[in-house]
Amino acid sequence: MSDEAVFEIVEVAKKTGKLKKGSNEVTKALEKGQAKFIVVAKDTQPKEIVMHLPLLAKEKGVRYAEVEKKDELGAAAGLPLGTAAIAVTDLGEAAEMLKQLGE
Repeated sequence: MSDEAVFEIVEVAKKTGKLKKGSNEVTKALEKGQAKFIVVAKDTQPKEIVMHLPLLAKEKGVRYAEVEKKDELGAAAGLPLGTAAIAVTDLGEAAEMLKQLGE
């Protein structure tokens, strides 16, 4: 899945659905079964902040994607700063886009 496709899903979900921002909020959304799709930035430092998220997503059966830069992820989510992770809790109009991307 390309970074552009992931950012487009995040942007559409931001407008028509709901997002949780930051590794703590993403972790909570996964644990509560609220997350439908999560995105993690590869350039997060230290890596320990987000390294549990892919495993937790797999355990919960939630689709997961990685993007290169947290600044770009933050911008896609409408934030003035970068963010280590995003959880989409309500896909809104992005549901069809995620389905079309397939596995």
